[in-house]
Amino acid sequence: MAARIEHLLTSGTFALDGGVWDVDNNVWIVGDDEEAVVIDAAHDASAILAALGGRTLRAIVCTHAHNDHIDAAPELAEATGAPVLLHPDDLPLWKLTHPDRAPDGELADGEAVTVAGTTLTVLHTPGHAPGAVCLYAPELGTVFTGDTLFAGGPGATGRSFSHFPTIVDSIRERLLTLPPGTVVRTGHGDSTTIGAEAPHLDEWVKRGH
Repeated sequence: MAARIEHLLTSGTFALDGGVWDVDNNVWIVGDDEEAVVIDAAHDASAILAALGGRTLRAIVCTHAHNDHIDAAPELAEATGAPVLLHPDDLPLWKLTHPDRAPDGELADGEAVTVAGTTLTVLHTPGHAPGAVCLYAPELGTVFTGDTLFAGGPGATGRSFSHFPTIVDSIRERLLTLPPGTVVRTGHGDSTTIGAEAPHLDEWVKRGH
């Protein structure tokens, strides 16, 4: 059976630099009836477990280490035995949320995460966070962008560990080079496509974030 994409919305808070905001997060599950990976274990491990429905969880992949994307990762890992995978450049952010529990493995640019016969290729896309990654699945016609690219522009870069010129370079060089029909599945909010976002790059640069 071919891999499919499932979506779960969870709610909680995002905290950084002394501020706290209510947020809704997209949790993505990629797999088949037997196995799956979770992209961004946000807020509610019990809800994610219920959505998995007893399938073998191969990995918990973190697009970056802001607390709202990783807060449920250790609990989900303990319940399933799945490893938590994170790009090492985001370890300082990870430790703000989980100082006593390290990730189980590292994500590297170009690495392949395979589930249900489908390959998710890791694209290192720093800017929103130093270790931010996207996961490109050409067989599914999609890229999971975390908080790097949204419908309407790049992720926020106004807080610690973020850098606007870097995220623009990441989007230009790593994402807008993908086929225009590629569906962009984001960390928050609605999905979009590469083709819908590509024409607006110069506008984003002029506007700044």
